[in-house]
Amino acid sequence: MTDHVRIRSGAYADSVTLLQVSKRVAGTPGITEAQVAMATALNLDTLAAMGFDVPAETSPNDMVVALRLAESTLEDALAAVDEALAAASRPASRDGAATTAPARTTASALREAPRDAVVLVSVPGASALPEAMDAVEAGHDVMIFSDNVPLEAELALKRAAAGRDVLVMGPDCGTALVGGVGLGFANTVRPGPVGVVAASGTGTQQIICLLDQAGVGVSAALGVGGRDLSQAVGGLATRTALARLDADPATSHVVLVSKPPAPEVAEAITSYAQSLNVPVELALLSPGTDLTARTEAVLTALDVAVPHWRRWGEPEKASGPGFLRGLFVGGTLCDEAMLIAADVLGPIRSNIPLAPELALDTRVITSGTPVDAHTMVDFGDDALTVGRAHPMIDPTLRLAALARAAEDPTTAVVLLDVVLGHGAEPDPAAALAPAVADARTRAAEAGRTLPVVVSLIGTDADPQGLDIQADALAAAGAYVLASNAEATRHALDLVTAAGAPLDSADSAAPDTSVTASGERR
Repeated sequence: MTDHVRIRSGAYADSVTLLQVSKRVAGTPGITEAQVAMATALNLDTLAAMGFDVPAETSPNDMVVALRLAESTLEDALAAVDEALAAASRPASRDGAATTAPARTTASALREAPRDAVVLVSVPGASALPEAMDAVEAGHDVMIFSDNVPLEAELALKRAAAGRDVLVMGPDCGTALVGGVGLGFANTVRPGPVGVVAASGTGTQQIICLLDQAGVGVSAALGVGGRDLSQAVGGLATRTALARLDADPATSHVVLVSKPPAPEVAEAITSYAQSLNVPVELALLSPGTDLTARTEAVLTALDVAVPHWRRWGEPEKASGPGFLRGLFVGGTLCDEAMLIAADVLGPIRSNIPLAPELALDTRVITSGTPVDAHTMVDFGDDALTVGRAHPMIDPTLRLAALARAAEDPTTAVVLLDVVLGHGAEPDPAAALAPAVADARTRAAEAGRTLPVVVSLIGTDADPQGLDIQADALAAAGAYVLASNAEATRHALDLVTAAGAPLDSADSAAPDTSVTASGERR
């Protein structure tokens, strides 16, 4: 095999487009691996881990074309790249009809939009402020899907919106359900009486999917961005969203969902929620609080029986002592798992740690540097999505981490999440199930049993097919659960039964941070 790296200075395409191009080119006969990506630091680290040698002078404004060839000529391979890029950039048409050039700015698009239109902004984070501000100043609610938006930009938008009765959903708002229409990563759920306000995308998805399994529908799900309940933002959008649902006659109960909030903000928002007419169930993650329990509290308030949450596959035991390795695409699901696990295992190392001293550096994650501690990684964190599509769309980094975990003899149990719905991978099990089977095979060849536990977030009506995905993962050897909290507790039972290799005091000790030059300390 031969490797070829070409730099296209000044060329640009978004991360989702380049993911599609890479997949199409990699499927070309004679090409064994293909990565077409913008030259962000994260993507350069990924290419280096794949064995590609990228010129040192490459900048984030360059497009990297990295090809590993078995039989194809370089000329044919580059032609395949050009064709894939051209196909991805062609405007869609319906029945051969001519297409209208899209508006270039939010302001110009709103000139033709109905008065109640919701604006969806999905541009690089540094460019999101002017587009979203156009919507706010025109009096339109706006959902900002973009991540890596500066905090000062978020504050400017939400302060401007507060004086106009405009709702700013985001930044980094991955999920919303407005007027019966899902935006971003959205599950297909039945209509019903429960409204959701969420500083959490996958937290919203977990709750509405469990409600759906219990036969209860949703009136609206209003995301507010993961930082809204931070000390800096102070719940500005949360107050607006709660007031909207309080005034909605279709909403009889509200759930407020968040990753661990700032204590002072949580206290103020709790007080505000208690002043509303609609009852508000608080699902603010903290030690002793999980999303499944809070969903069950809503069902009890509605006088609906709590079902046995669905499971697929056969559980098994770990073969010996080792560490728990959590590999997540959902930040809130990762937070929830850490809060549950820390109560049993002690400190958990993570890129979104519960305490600063437990932080894992991004380069430790992408390089596969061994970590002698229980770990949980959120592959959807901003630092791991610079120039890359979200891992619910592009699973490349997590699949590589799963393979490394299987080869690591200190891994006792692997805990994963899979999130279905519109916007996510059309068939996540197509790549993940073979990877799970391969991981278990590698462990078995080394004389180990490697349990893989999966929390599967979805509904029967989701386009991927809940049972189809669950059955494929179970057939690969995973034990699949509809509740992330239950999946975490099952994984903990396996780890503790096998015997954890370090006590809680020792597990925080290893220093796996890296220096600015990438050297391990």
